[in-house]
Parts: sequence; C-alpha cells; structure tokens
Amino acid sequence: MAWRGWAQRGWGCGQAWTLPVCGGSYEELTAALAPSRLLRRRFNFFIQQKCGFRKAPRKVEPRRSDTSSEAYKRSALIPPVEETAFYPSPYPIRTLVKPLFFTVGFTGCAFGSAAIWQYESLKSKVQSYFDGIKADWLDSIRPQKEGDFRKEINKWWNNLSDGQRTVTGIIAANVFVFCLWRVPSLQRTMIRYFTSSPASKVLCSPMLLSTFSHFSLFHMAANMYVLWSFSSSIVNILGQEQFMAVYLSAGVISTFVSYVCKVATGRYGPSLGASGAIMTVLAAVCTKIPEGRLAIIFLPMFTFTAGNALKAIIAMDTAGMILGWKFFDHAAHLGGALFGM
Repeated sequence: MAWRGWAQRGWGCGQAWTLPVCGGSYEELTAALAPSRLLRRRFNFFIQQKCGFRKAPRKVEPRRSDTSSEAYKRSALIPPVEETAFYPSPYPIRTLVKPLFFTVGFTGCAFGSAAIWQYESLKSKVQSYFDGIKADWLDSIRPQKEGDFRKEINKWWNNLSDGQRTVTGIIAANVFVFCLWRVPSLQRTMIRYFTSSPASKVLCSPMLLSTFSHFSLFHMAANMYVLWSFSSSIVNILGQEQFMAVYLSAGVISTFVSYVCKVATGRYGPSLGASGAIMTVLAAVCTKIPEGRLAIIFLPMFTFTAGNALKAIIAMDTAGMILGWKFFDHAAHLGGALFGM
C-alpha cells in the first residue's frame, strides 16, 4: 500500500510525493526511505527527460532540386535537371575574373587569326590566273568522276553561296554535338563542358563549346535555319574570315554577358545554344540593311522591316531579363544583339 500510494502521487511531473507510514521504528522508516530516495532520483530524472526537457532541433539539410517541382520542369530546351542543379559560388564576383580574361583573349586571337587568314586569301588570289590556266589543262586529262550521287553532291555544293558553304561546317558541328547528347555515358561530360554556368567548376571552355550545343531538336533546327537564312548576307558584308571571327567571338561575349546577369541576380541555371551568336548575325544584318523585309518562320504571310524586327527583339529580351523570364537566356540574346550592332 505504501508503494502504490507513492507511485500514484509522485508520477506526475513536478508533484510532491509522500510515503504513508502506519507505525514502525526509526530504523524501519530509514530502511523504507533509503531505496525510495534512490528510486525517486531515478524516476525524477526520467520524468524530467519525458516532461521537462525538449529534444534538440534536427538540422535542416538544404533540399536538393526536385525534378517534379514547377520551377524545374524538364523542358525540351534544357538538359536533364537533376544533372544541372549547381550551387552558387561563395565568391560570385571573383568567378567573373577568369571569364573576362578569356573573353578578351579569345576575341583578340579570333580577329588576329581572321586577319592572317584574310591576308593569305588575298595572296592566293594573285595566283588565281595561273590556277585557271592549269585547271583547263587538268580537266582535259583528269578522269571524269563516276556515280550519280557524287555528281549530285558536287552540283549542290557548287550551287551554294560563299556564306552557305561557310555555315555548313558550323551546322555540321552542331549536329555532331547534338548526337553526343544522346549518349548516356557522356551526360556528365556534356553537362560540364557544353553548358555554361558561373556556378560550374569549369568556366572558360563552356563559353565557346556551349555555342555549338543543343539539347532539343527543335531548338537546334530553329537556330540553324536562321543562321542558314542570313549566312549569305552576313558573309557578303563581312567576308568569310571576318564572319568566322565575329561568330565565334559573339558566342563567347554573349555567354559572358549571361554570366554577369546570373551573378547579379543570383540565378545560376545552366545555358546552352547558339542563340547568342545568331543574334549577333541577325543584329549585324538588320543594322546594315534596315529596310530589308523579314518574316516569321511559321507565319510567312506577315512581313516587316529588319529595323523594326531588331527593335522588337531587343525590347523583348530586355523585358525578359528584367522580369526574370526563364524560358530563354535573354541576357545572352541581348549581349549578342548589342555586339552585332
């Protein structure tokens, strides 16, 4: 009865406990209290753990990007999201130093190489007269090429303009990289070197390689169609050598502008595609020939001047960069357009 009465009174948190004693000597009372005090200490410690102390808060680990969330829905224009979730760099301003030097150095080398290439081209034209004489003599003794397919290829190639021949190599490179994206074992390599992001460990080489990278067939087809359409005009304006220098430099410069915008806004999503370089080609042609007539791919019945088209594109990309639209890399588009102008 004594133990039951203590347990009933003392089980609550912070309540006093009593031990009813119905007679007995001092020794019996001491003997009865000794184990009870020991038990009281043990039970009070248990009670404090149950009722008095709180558990330490669990550390909240940073959540990784969820591929099922609305902010990172898988799109046909970007590579798999789970592989492209980068974390921001602890020194975002310092990450722009290497891309800045790479942009300046690559642009200088591109235009320097174009100047040497142009000089060699002019030098070869001096000997064109003698080459023409030799060609007439060689055609008379050279065996004719056999095969209808080969003749058709040669005929098609000879009918192309200088600009179309120049961009054929660029289109072939884009198609080759697009095929590499379809190899599962190369996914990590493609994401590291063929997508550009200031939060990536590799900063400089993707500024150029991402210009030839497309994850979506529609994205690549649209860009290559625009490049093919404006190839003749831009090569006639700049020349083959200067066009290559401008195109490659435009890809690097537009990516650097994208880096600056991402660091300023804290959005470190990866980018890829030739849109920045193609915007340079489009802006250069529209600035040089503002009265030219253009049309949309899917709406050829609506035409507008090249000058108005350039203004509309710049306005749209500026609004997209300010409002934070994520469907396109509007900063790269705007940087490419300004460089082309």
